Amino acid sequence: MIRDYFSFGISNLRKRKMRTWLTMLGIFIGIAAVVSLVGLGQGIQKSVNEQFEKLGVDKLIISPKGTFSGIGGTGNIKLTKKDIDAIKKVPGIDEVSGMLIATGKIEFNNRVRYLMVSGIPTDKDRKLIEEMQSYEIASGRDLKTNEKNKVVLGRLFKEGNIFNPNLKLGDKIKINDVEFKIIGFFAPFGNTEDDKNIIIPEDIMRQVFDLKDEYSMIIAQSSPGLDPEIAAERVEKELRNKRNLEENKEDFTIQTSKELMESFQVILNIIQIFLIGIAAISLVVGGIGIMNTMYTSVLERTKEIGIMKSIGAKNSDILIIFLIESGILGLVGGLIGIILGISFSKLVELGAKLAGYGMIQTSFPLYLILGTLLFSFLIGTISGVLPARQASKLKPVDALRYE
Repeated sequence: MIRDYFSFGISNLRKRKMRTWLTMLGIFIGIAAVVSLVGLGQGIQKSVNEQFEKLGVDKLIISPKGTFSGIGGTGNIKLTKKDIDAIKKVPGIDEVSGMLIATGKIEFNNRVRYLMVSGIPTDKDRKLIEEMQSYEIASGRDLKTNEKNKVVLGRLFKEGNIFNPNLKLGDKIKINDVEFKIIGFFAPFGNTEDDKNIIIPEDIMRQVFDLKDEYSMIIAQSSPGLDPEIAAERVEKELRNKRNLEENKEDFTIQTSKELMESFQVILNIIQIFLIGIAAISLVVGGIGIMNTMYTSVLERTKEIGIMKSIGAKNSDILIIFLIESGILGLVGGLIGIILGISFSKLVELGAKLAGYGMIQTSFPLYLILGTLLFSFLIGTISGVLPARQASKLKPVDALRYE
């Protein structure tokens, strides 16, 4: 019986091809927007989670207040070697390391760029920095202990036209007018800023940038099994005492890997909800379009309804026929929208990768596809409720007399 209803509904929609396609237009535009936005959001969230999994949840990032991971500060508040020594004494902290970050004048082939330069240790303390930053050499080699005036660069220096021509192993660049030889290039990080990394030894950076014992950022690793939040509280208390600060008046911030990940996820969720809300307007418009089409269909098929009722069709039969028709409009519109949404988001992903934004990915879990199809069918069905009720309540005599 249900199969007959669907067959009859599809047959009626085929008779009005142009109107059917125009009616579905609003639905599949809205569904395409929702699917593409959710797919991109899910993909980016997955990418962020993967990055933090590599980082590990046992890391603490200490930076001067008013900066993000040591970047963007005014320079008045500084972390020093004394702070590192103090953190090393905290129970539950296994390893501590610091790094320098500053904007430098980068010169090659008489062209000048002002870019971020990082100075990292070249001894055993660098292991923590490498884990934190996910450094991986793609070509050439890494910095060695006590190495002078050597630099490792992000991939965009090799293939991103930061300088013309692109740089290669063995080329020499100037950082703040001091010459450095390129010995390696990093593997892609997945975002443009990290792919423009400039890494030099910490001691050389202090000389080139005239830095004394300060650090832009300190990274600490908590002991296995210890809650990083507890480790962060201990470090905060120790630094507060060493720097003679009152509680809640600290001039530094401590973030755990978990806090950073949660912050990213909250931001992504807010953006995603906002964009989906905008896309949902198209679904409302599409639903109104289906309702309008079904009302028109009721008027056009009034005599047909009268004939069906006169040969024994019940009110419930008429109701189901029109509900199924409107549901099919929503379902097919949703299916087309899913195909368009996936295609569009894949194009965005491809374009982002070509532009160097590898973190922009797409993900389409099965529940998203099935949920979207069910949702679009429900939108169509709900939109057809009022027209279907009107059709089912028509009296056979009145319907047959309708001109």
